[in-house]
Amino acid sequence: MLRKSLNLIIFFISSTAFSFSGIDSKDLPNFSSLAEYTSPAVVNVSVVKTIPSRNGMNGSRSPFPPGSPFEDFFNFPFEERRQPERKIQSGGSGFIISSDGYVLTNHHVIEDASEITISLNDRREFKAKLIGSDKKADVAVLKIKSEQDLPFLNLGNSDEVKVGDWVVAIGSPYRLNFSVTAGIVSAKTRSVPGRETSYIPFIQSDVAINPGNSGGPLFNMDGDVVGINAMIYSGSGGYMGISFTIPMNYAKEIVDQIIETGSVARGWLGVSVQEITKDLADSFELGTPRGALVGSVIKNSPAEKAGFKNGDVILEFDGKKIVYSGDLPLIVGRIKPDAKVQALIFRDKKEKIISVKVGQLEEVDPNKPIIAEKSKKRNKLEIVVSSIDEISIEDQERLNITNGVLVKEVYPGPAQEAGIQVGDIITSIAQKEINSINDYRKIVSFLKNGSSVPIRIIRNGNGTFLTLKIQK
Repeated sequence: MLRKSLNLIIFFISSTAFSFSGIDSKDLPNFSSLAEYTSPAVVNVSVVKTIPSRNGMNGSRSPFPPGSPFEDFFNFPFEERRQPERKIQSGGSGFIISSDGYVLTNHHVIEDASEITISLNDRREFKAKLIGSDKKADVAVLKIKSEQDLPFLNLGNSDEVKVGDWVVAIGSPYRLNFSVTAGIVSAKTRSVPGRETSYIPFIQSDVAINPGNSGGPLFNMDGDVVGINAMIYSGSGGYMGISFTIPMNYAKEIVDQIIETGSVARGWLGVSVQEITKDLADSFELGTPRGALVGSVIKNSPAEKAGFKNGDVILEFDGKKIVYSGDLPLIVGRIKPDAKVQALIFRDKKEKIISVKVGQLEEVDPNKPIIAEKSKKRNKLEIVVSSIDEISIEDQERLNITNGVLVKEVYPGPAQEAGIQVGDIITSIAQKEINSINDYRKIVSFLKNGSSVPIRIIRNGNGTFLTLKIQK
């Protein structure tokens, strides 16, 4: 009986091994034809940046720290010396999109360039003219001139790309020209943490991308460009399995504007938003966490004119669902200024539709934080507050403060656990606005022990909701 069982096991193993050894290599993708067909239109972008001359100091420098008794021995007169203008070189990748010489690459590849040279796979070189670029989209359009028609690539439909699809990148990592790498699409419409790229719905893939690949094309298996390779997400500076690509459909919108007008106009709503956590969803009685929670509505913005309020949860915008807060700027930024759209919001435990005329995004200077002095008198939340009259009218306008109380001290307790800090402005608790210290005290006195309520604050000019859990 045992021998019979062993024979069955041996037969099973040998059969399994036979099935694996019988895999035909033709079942796996072959990228050689794609690489051969597309490489002539993929280019290397070499950049020269000029560092202007400046005055410098030439002389002996003390090896001892300031105030050292030995410092006087090194206190020789310094002699001014003008440092000459110098040039540094850098580069990346790109690709030709028309027979008359339009080239796409990343903005960060050509930023501050004084000279741009385009090199083709056949060793031809051209001086390039910058037509225009956009930092927020990280897209740049260049132009080269040739007596003959240039090879160019077909632009594909990035919306048709699916997670799990094979994709191919060609570029010049570490100046290794025309290197081909392949992988699959890992995710779509990604926002990259900690980067100023909130308007780009990135394609994430595991295609090997390294410094020098920036600006190069990402292909589908038909040889169409579905994106512009832009960045890696790495702690070491090298490839670690996560690469990000600007979708071609999004990039084309930017390119068309640059070629037509030389600049890019983006939609603007005029709100700051935050993620809906489970605690916040429960406190708003929203149910499943979803949407973008409005923390601040900017004065005279399209949002204010349309009737948006602090505490609204935007569930849909222009017919597109908002699952995460990062979805909203991606959608709004792609809408043409002055377009009229509708938004579905959640307010006071009910859904409501608001019509809004989208504005145009402008650059805004960062605000400086408020530094508050400390006071006395604590309360149920274990914080000390005072009137916002202590803040100058100019600072109130600059930081978008119209009501609330100023936090002057924070002690261990509910407010500290919620994340309240000295200098915060508390504008509402449990969706009840605070216009004075008396309002604040009355609202706090009615908070039930063990309850969980939303509390809105303004910090450095940005409105944010936190979850305040009252101790039992």
